[in-house]
Amino acid sequence: MAFIDDLIIGLDRALKTVAAEPVAQRTNPGVSVEDSPMEDAERAHAAGLMRVNHTGEICAQGLYEGQALTAKDGETRQALLNAAQEETDHLAWCQERLSELDSKPSVLNPLFYAASYTMGAVTGLLGDRVSLGFVEATEDQVSKHLESHMDSLPEQDEKSRAIITQMHADEARHGAEAMAKGGAEFPGPVKNLMTVVSKVMTETTYRI
Repeated sequence: MAFIDDLIIGLDRALKTVAAEPVAQRTNPGVSVEDSPMEDAERAHAAGLMRVNHTGEICAQGLYEGQALTAKDGETRQALLNAAQEETDHLAWCQERLSELDSKPSVLNPLFYAASYTMGAVTGLLGDRVSLGFVEATEDQVSKHLESHMDSLPEQDEKSRAIITQMHADEARHGAEAMAKGGAEFPGPVKNLMTVVSKVMTETTYRI
């Protein structure tokens, strides 16, 4: 019954993630930064990058929720749910920035959430060490994407850059904490495959 309860709670969180307005617990890092004028092409590019980041946070929610569902240890499960809460902050910040850029999240988000949730649940079944190692490998991929986005953003878009900078710090910490809790280091070929998969997500959600 406990597993069924967790599954129902997880489904409720899934609906809130993909359909409801996310609520951040922390202040948006870009709230005090002036929104500088941009050309239409620059604004569209910034929106595309923030849409990718928004979908990345949708995927993170799915992964963490799926992993928490099948986690063996209660401490590991709680750590995953705590990280998911911080990812909710990121989700809210990205969505706010998309609105400011007169853009919207990707229509593919429900599909990416479902795929990520399934992947997270399967990873959790392989054991907590593998699950925590997957967190580190995923956050490493996300950190690289965020670094490239900071370089690619229009120079004057300091508002988006402030959000991405804080996200990058949080993602790096999540990965380090996962390894400190006993996560298994993923081999290079696995990480390379994850890079290929992440490129599919970024290239599609940048436009859709």
